[in-house]
Amino acid sequence: MKAKTSKVTVKEIRFGPNTDEHDFNFKLKHAIKFLEEGAKVKAYVFFKGRTIVYKERGEVLLLRLAQELEEYAKVEQLPKLEGKRMIMYFSPKKKA
Repeated sequence: MKAKTSKVTVKEIRFGPNTDEHDFNFKLKHAIKFLEEGAKVKAYVFFKGRTIVYKERGEVLLLRLAQELEEYAKVEQLPKLEGKRMIMYFSPKKKA
């Protein structure tokens, strides 16, 4: 029983609410690499100081990430605000 279990690793990717296009694409490539290795991805937008007023911008960013990762991962948890972080989980799709 124990031999068949696999350890699931969770990789984190951090965004700011004002993340630019190039930075987004750079982090997207990392997320794809993590998912292809079989790790789960925890993507979050970190709001520091007064940037908390851009909640919807953070949610749009995470939903866009989910759309880009559609063929590599399935969404485990939709964006949820926890304190100063808006968190979203992805798990890799099974290979055919």
